[in-house]
Amino acid sequence: MLTLTSNISSLRMIGNVYAAKLNKLSIYTIEDLIYHLPSRYENYTVISKINRLQPGERVTVIGTITKISNSFTKSGKKIQKARLSDETDSIDVIWYNQPFLTRILKAGSAVSLAGNTSIYGFKLMLESPEYELVTSQKSLIHTGRLAPIYPETRGLSSKWIRSRTYSLLTNFLSEIRDYLPARLLADYHLPPLKSALFNIHFPKNLTDVEDARKRLSFDEMFLFQMHSKLNKLKNKKEFTKFRIRNEEFNPKIHGFISSLPFTLTHSQEKSLQEILEDIAEPYPMNRLLEGDVGSGKTVVAAIAMYVVFLNGFKSALMAPTEILAKQHFRTMKNILSPYQIKISLITAENHPDTENTDIYVGTHALIADKIELKNLALAVIDEQQRFGVTQRTKFRQKGDKPHLLSLTATPIPRTLALTVFADLDISVIDEMPTGRKKIKTWVVPENKRASAYNWIKELLKFKENYAKITKQAFIICPFIEESETLTTVKAVKKEYERLSREAFPQLKLGLLHSRLSAKERQKVMSQMENKQIHILVATPIVEVGIDFPDAVVMLIEAAERFGLAQLHQLRGRVGRGRYQSYCLLFSDNANSQTIDRLKLLEKSDKGPILAEYDLRLRGPGEMYGTAQHGFVPFKIADLGDVNLIKTSKTAVETVFEDQSLLNFPPLQDKLRQAKIMYIAPN
Repeated sequence: MLTLTSNISSLRMIGNVYAAKLNKLSIYTIEDLIYHLPSRYENYTVISKINRLQPGERVTVIGTITKISNSFTKSGKKIQKARLSDETDSIDVIWYNQPFLTRILKAGSAVSLAGNTSIYGFKLMLESPEYELVTSQKSLIHTGRLAPIYPETRGLSSKWIRSRTYSLLTNFLSEIRDYLPARLLADYHLPPLKSALFNIHFPKNLTDVEDARKRLSFDEMFLFQMHSKLNKLKNKKEFTKFRIRNEEFNPKIHGFISSLPFTLTHSQEKSLQEILEDIAEPYPMNRLLEGDVGSGKTVVAAIAMYVVFLNGFKSALMAPTEILAKQHFRTMKNILSPYQIKISLITAENHPDTENTDIYVGTHALIADKIELKNLALAVIDEQQRFGVTQRTKFRQKGDKPHLLSLTATPIPRTLALTVFADLDISVIDEMPTGRKKIKTWVVPENKRASAYNWIKELLKFKENYAKITKQAFIICPFIEESETLTTVKAVKKEYERLSREAFPQLKLGLLHSRLSAKERQKVMSQMENKQIHILVATPIVEVGIDFPDAVVMLIEAAERFGLAQLHQLRGRVGRGRYQSYCLLFSDNANSQTIDRLKLLEKSDKGPILAEYDLRLRGPGEMYGTAQHGFVPFKIADLGDVNLIKTSKTAVETVFEDQSLLNFPPLQDKLRQAKIMYIAPN
């Protein structure tokens, strides 16, 4: 007996061939096909008599095929010509390259045709209309209505999907149980699930579509937030043996903070306090520390690691690149070595003895099976969105329920904080260290490129026979090699050669991209650090953690190819020292909308504001990575819909306050069944 969870290949007239095509659309079960929702609708609701037709109309005409045949045009193209009649008149119909139609639409067939009317050879005709046979036993599903158009793949048209979906809804709709309690349906004015599913596919009007979308959007957001809430509660029920004592070490902690060569900002202090309170609890911390590039997240993490060390336990910090891991290693040694804390760097090529280590710093090599992290109490992940869910989970499993602190410089919009990151506690460093100057940002028109290059040379204080390098610059290109499809986008290798030859022949330029070997990358980094390079030409690899305090210019080519949040992070690679810094955005795209978007960076240096705009424009997948990095693929819910987020969050709180709602059997079944991926590593 077939059920909603039966494999899609078990359906009649689908089999393995069509199942393989459906799999490309992430459709594996009968329920998956029912939840494969339309992306739009063709409006064929106007049903007209032939004698009332006018050119340029989109209509449905019901009548009888009086003749149909295949023929060829002068150019050799095969066409199908038919004549359709009703009680008022007749009209010619034409299709292109569909010879099978003569076997389906035979003379005498009653049909419904939907499409556009046009003039062809001074005659009114229907061109390439949708068609379906009319019988007294069947409802119209392709014509005479709002016809759903679906995401398609090769060999699966919307018409094919529409037919199978109608058949499924007819046969399986009775099996679908509404998992929302009646109270929630009433409180939030939601239609029953069966009605919503039928009407999203086969609506009578746009009101049906709106009501169905409201219900299904609510369901997605509600279920996701239910899982987040349950996940958070589950985490707080776990026990960790690493309960960190703060009070008895307060004098040492305050002494350590006082010894730093700078004063913590208010938001650093607040974030640190939240972290220290978390790790003092009997359950493992699961906190995300968000802050702009250069805001001081690493220092906060280092203080937390120091407190863990005082308690006799160990910490580990995992970074996404070897360059960043080595930079963190140097930072940690500078801050912590005076306190007799043993710090080890672990990379693919470097596996020191970890037995006597207090703090491990490394790349994903930290999670290799042969690496033991004994007594690990605090696991820190830098740029956590750059690791997959499996990697983050494996890192945490290196210890016995250690505390987890994730760091990110990617600004998180409030709507995502309430949804995708809802099972994490979030701390935000929203101010820069004292004395930092605001980076001046300009969108530079192409006709000022030469002037910009001259200005950069002047800014870097380059003079003949003036060998000492005091200021440096970055030039960022989005691709390593020329692309056949994006030939106008600057390729980093080619741009490096051009700049070295034409724009800055007297300056020393370096090249950095991900295809260089680790040894080659380290050589370039050392040259930059030792002031042997004026300008580093690079891919966005510099977005992650590279720190050169004397870099004062960030020039970004093809800036329209980056999201605002990513541009904001790249901009944060300069302005970290004593000099005024600048960000220049170049774009070959003169589109006013593109320029207006880039000019937002001229006006704002607030990451969350730019991220909110990015979210509306590009969606979370492009901003933060795809589902492999832990994002739920919402099919219909809009992550930018603040009202939906608030409403579903209120509904979740209502359910948790009333055990009868929480224990509603269909809801419990649905929560067990739902396969939702989380941004949180647990």
